[in-house]
Amino acid sequence: MLIREYHQRTRHLPDAYAAGPESIDWDAQPDPFRRYDGARLTSLPLAASELILDPSSRRWEQLWQPQPQPAASPPVVIPDLAQLGLLLELSLALSAWKQFGSAKWSLRVNPSSGNLHPTECYLVACSIAGLEDGVYHYRPDQHALELRCPLDAVTGSATPLLYLGLSSVHWREAWKYGERGYRYCQLDVGHALAAVSFAASTLGWASCQIRPVALPDSSLASLLGLDRPQDLQQADGSVAEAEHPDCLLNLLASDQTDTASMAASHRWLEKIQEHVQQGAWSGHANVLDKRHFYQWPVIDAVARAASTTAASQMLELPMPPASASWPVPICASGQRAAEPAARLIRQRRSAQAFDPAGGMALADFYTLLDHCLPRSDYSPWNTLPLVAGVQLMLFVHKVEGLPSGLYCLQRDSNVPLPDMRGQLRAEFQWQEVDSAPSHLSFHCLLAAGTRRTAMRLSCQQAIAGESAFSLAMMADCKKLEIEPWSYRHLYWQAGAIGQVLYLEAEAAGLRGTGIGCYYDDMVHNLFGLQNDQWQVLYHFTVGLPVIDHRITSWAAYSKT
Repeated sequence: MLIREYHQRTRHLPDAYAAGPESIDWDAQPDPFRRYDGARLTSLPLAASELILDPSSRRWEQLWQPQPQPAASPPVVIPDLAQLGLLLELSLALSAWKQFGSAKWSLRVNPSSGNLHPTECYLVACSIAGLEDGVYHYRPDQHALELRCPLDAVTGSATPLLYLGLSSVHWREAWKYGERGYRYCQLDVGHALAAVSFAASTLGWASCQIRPVALPDSSLASLLGLDRPQDLQQADGSVAEAEHPDCLLNLLASDQTDTASMAASHRWLEKIQEHVQQGAWSGHANVLDKRHFYQWPVIDAVARAASTTAASQMLELPMPPASASWPVPICASGQRAAEPAARLIRQRRSAQAFDPAGGMALADFYTLLDHCLPRSDYSPWNTLPLVAGVQLMLFVHKVEGLPSGLYCLQRDSNVPLPDMRGQLRAEFQWQEVDSAPSHLSFHCLLAAGTRRTAMRLSCQQAIAGESAFSLAMMADCKKLEIEPWSYRHLYWQAGAIGQVLYLEAEAAGLRGTGIGCYYDDMVHNLFGLQNDQWQVLYHFTVGLPVIDHRITSWAAYSKT
């Protein structure tokens, strides 16, 4: 299947939504937690509460300040079990339990479409103090690591090694969203990558330490133990849902100019890959859903089409775009920017409704836009193989000092503005916004009321029009035929932008919500797009939340 064919067939139209289940039994929702029964469990310390109360912990504003550059490369943080526990507690762990009536559900630090959480996390660790060398699966429900494959046979690395791998259980999203579920799985990977990056920054890890690793999907599946059908087979003959490998991060990468250290790290990874092929794996995956009433073979087809089949198809390191000459980020200045970053990260929530009377301060708005620029040496862009290619089309409803209207933020300066203008509606004004910082390519396309239009385009959802602003993320898809794997990376980029928006909203005393339901063609028609080069990937909205006080909350873990 061609990528464009999948994207076209999973469009939402006002009278014809993408193929999905005709009904949903919420009492039979798939198990939100994967586990490997029989695998040895290592509990991780819970320390986020102490970090939030620590006056020396990094503030949100500090994550956007340039770090002092010593004469030599910055020291590499060598995490122990406690630091590793904090990294996961601030990125992929549970953040709370909620209850309304008899319904009870968990929330996580990393957001997910429909709170379904298809993303699974694995660690490959050697010489980490307090942790046996091995390949592990992270269990957010227990905040613990399941040992899948010991690596005692390859112990001996001169320096600690730590890799984090992500995979997707496509069925978790397809259960609710049908064929469109693959899109949402990729957005969730982007959210998760950004969450890991922000957690590392909060802990003071130098940005040069984290790098995406070029690895074919088949090799990543082997490394993480995802290509073992025997581990999915159940005693009663049923089969657990498979996972698709997504990406791998080197969490202890040396400075990218240190080629000798990089080569050594690659050699150890190759040695680990050889070992796990004959390794002593343990644990059987649990069945998440015993009744698959619907089948969506198109998801497996697009996953194969978008797979990475050779290391040369991925960038070894995030390459700074031509716009790397941007000045350092605007220092966060919202209501809560001086609060501990860990607190903002842990309190992030998706708003369910907005107060249309609530607006956004202009300084907070420009700070938010500035932090969406893909500076590859700042979070979250250091975790992404592809950092540019997505532009933001904004529906400004109530931002102090800005007329309501359609606006464009040009994130990717590799696309010349005349080329961008040539793709969009000829009637647009492209008026520079005088109040915007000079380095922001921010233009007003049309001054007009936008609330009803934003709601209509986002599947008639009120949250898109009752906020301070909403936006559509438009991706340049011209290379999909020759680089089909970039389809995933564009979605990861959109998800990472979404994570920035979530946290910047919290810092401004507001709240955000990702919107995966929108009418694709209507969005394209509004902006005058005449071909399929540019595609909308994600909608997002930020505003003053209306809190439903009927919902009660509990701490994520009994120890916190």
